[in-house]
Amino acid sequence: MSRAAQGVAFAISAGMLLTTLNAIMREVTAEIDVYQAQMLRYFFGLVVMFPSIFRDGIAAYRPNGMWGQAWRGVIHTAGLTLWFTALPHLALADVTALGFTTPIFIMIGAVVFLGEKPDWRRWTAAGIGFLGVMVVVAPGFSASGGVYNFVMLASSPLFAASFLITKALTKRDSPQVIVVWQALTVTIFTIPFAIPGWSWPSPWIWFLLLGCGLLGSAGHFFLTRAFALADISASQPLKFLDLIWAASWGFLLFHEVPSTTTLMGAAVIFVATTWIARSEARAAKQKGKQAA
Repeated sequence: MSRAAQGVAFAISAGMLLTTLNAIMREVTAEIDVYQAQMLRYFFGLVVMFPSIFRDGIAAYRPNGMWGQAWRGVIHTAGLTLWFTALPHLALADVTALGFTTPIFIMIGAVVFLGEKPDWRRWTAAGIGFLGVMVVVAPGFSASGGVYNFVMLASSPLFAASFLITKALTKRDSPQVIVVWQALTVTIFTIPFAIPGWSWPSPWIWFLLLGCGLLGSAGHFFLTRAFALADISASQPLKFLDLIWAASWGFLLFHEVPSTTTLMGAAVIFVATTWIARSEARAAKQKGKQAA
């Protein structure tokens, strides 16, 4: 399997894991403060990495440049803070629509800051995927969120910047190191937001948070591997598949029946992501033949 194909597979797997995580976090945030939930989610993401850290030794997780890891943690935490600040004030459709602008910012940033070559296939797939998302969310989209729409939108370029920094970090640090330091820095930087609304979770919520830690660390590891194996812009059209995973979990866990527009939008997204995946595979195969 080519590096590009492996990157696609890791990106899809990461989306599935992180969407499952979000479904569980929906249950968690119904009982405890959202900032507390976010802090504990990353704390447990660090905890589940302890066996690997103890096995390999702390020295194996020392990054090649502390500032890059620290800045990534600051920016990612800033994006999370904006996202959770706006969340209670927006309709779910608004959150979904605004959140799917992140891949667009990532693809722009990959060209400007990482020097990746613009590829019309990737941009076309991203555009088609975004249209598919709008088919799903447009019927429920409203402007009732007021200023919080802009707060939520402001989180998208921050998340994009965080992922672009991750891509740059993969050139000098392993995915394991990057994931460990993400969990550590976000946990530390989120503590001031978690303390004011702190309440003691029930045993069931503790169990769910542990599961979130496992899913989150695995999901971010897969995502980082995807960034290391392929251009970051190549993986972004696959982000729109998350809508399908989210609809599936909504049906299975919360008995939310997908609407006609959801199914139509999912079909559009499927076409876009399948096309870009096949295009990347053909391009990698052709490049391999030329190199031979």
